[in-house]
Amino acid sequence: MFSHVTVGTRDLERAERFYDAVLVPLGLTRRVVTPDGGPAALCWVAAHSPLPRFYVYRPFNGEPATVGNGGMVAFLAPSKEAVEMAYAGGLSHGGTDEGVPGPRPHYGDGYFGAYLRDPDGNKVHIVHRGDLQQ
Repeated sequence: MFSHVTVGTRDLERAERFYDAVLVPLGLTRRVVTPDGGPAALCWVAAHSPLPRFYVYRPFNGEPATVGNGGMVAFLAPSKEAVEMAYAGGLSHGGTDEGVPGPRPHYGDGYFGAYLRDPDGNKVHIVHRGDLQQ
């Protein structure tokens, strides 16, 4: 459904540490971003899959990165343990808690998730969907 999702950052190195800690436990890896005349960026993808991609950029217009009210990026985790690892990794790299890992039965049987904000304030959800996975 998606080609890519992008969030902004004020500090690319800080964002790199945070998102590596969150996304590597989910099986995502960083790929090289070829300079295209735009701002510096980071990118993560699933192994052996060119899309979708998750990008972190300094804003193109040079203004400070800001967060949107109500905006959130949700990453699918292969297990409850991966949710917990990603959440802990994010907190240890400048993230802030928005909801500890745990079951969310109101979203479905087997739904297990956690919420946090990255160091720039972007809301991140990490979820294992046991209700949909075979």
